[in-house]
Amino acid sequence: MPNNIALTEFSHGAGCGCKIAPSVLQEILHTNNPMKSYASLLIGNESNDDAAVYLLNNEQALISTTDFFLPIVDDPFTFGQIAAANAISDVYAMGGTPLMAIAILGFPVKELPIEVAKQIIEGARRICSEANIPLAGGHSIDTKEPIFGLAVNGLVHPKNLKQNNTAQAGDYLFLTKKIGAGIISTAQKRKLLEPQHQKDWLQQLTQLNKIGEALGKISGVNAMTDVTGFGLVGHLFEMASGSNLSANINYHKIQLLDPTRQYLALKTIPDGTYRNWNSYNTQVQFEAGVDVMEAFNILPDPQTNGGLLISVSPDSAEEVKLLFKQQGYEAFLEPIGQMIPTFEKRIIISA
Repeated sequence: MPNNIALTEFSHGAGCGCKIAPSVLQEILHTNNPMKSYASLLIGNESNDDAAVYLLNNEQALISTTDFFLPIVDDPFTFGQIAAANAISDVYAMGGTPLMAIAILGFPVKELPIEVAKQIIEGARRICSEANIPLAGGHSIDTKEPIFGLAVNGLVHPKNLKQNNTAQAGDYLFLTKKIGAGIISTAQKRKLLEPQHQKDWLQQLTQLNKIGEALGKISGVNAMTDVTGFGLVGHLFEMASGSNLSANINYHKIQLLDPTRQYLALKTIPDGTYRNWNSYNTQVQFEAGVDVMEAFNILPDPQTNGGLLISVSPDSAEEVKLLFKQQGYEAFLEPIGQMIPTFEKRIIISA
């Protein structure tokens, strides 16, 4: 395969940063037609959750999701890994166990060697193997830009099902990955990313959110979602508004990928940051001591295969922390904030 191919040069967006803006998506999904109800459909379009869930029987519910995007990295194998991990994450975010995946591939066959597509699929197979599921099939079309992702099915016991709109006042908020992936992705696309900064960034982008399956078994985990294209502020807003609560976030508890501020100074801001901020800024209140200009670029930064945002009852906080220690998440033991009764704004950012 030619080694001078840079996949990101063939796409106008990058990873989850190419999502349609939240406000536009709401307009697309809105309908005035009556929606038929299905007794066994536990989660569908009526909420902004990570996946659809269908009740099979008293002990099993089917989780169904799909996610695909344009290249976020130049290497096709790594692109396949990231896209696969990102799609499977939705099942983990519901507290479930992945069962099977099928591939979604759009490929410019006249522009790129077929070997590139083969390497994308191989990367996805590697991640599916880590998740202990088959990549069992898929569908491909000839497109102007390379597109890849998965449709994933999983299973969950109904009592372990986690939603993003069931948080309780007083819950602690934990986040299992660092923020800044969108800023660093843009630096890479602009050829500004220094080689020594790639390792941690790529490790996070390809890391499976497997811990979500174990978190699903903790009853005091009241709500859970993964942080992706709408940024921390967007997914936190969905959790707060869906739960009819507000969230008080300690800005300095939010961890950033190490070189984030370095590239922020170079203004490598994804377009998705502005789209996200325009959708949510009226629901955000900044307290004294917060660097508002920096927070404006950090909070709506679109993440790809970001961490799990977890709303945990105070009574279960120690159980969650123990699980973190057992699964290698010692760096994320400190909550980033707390859910509070409904306030003037949905999100309060304090120093």
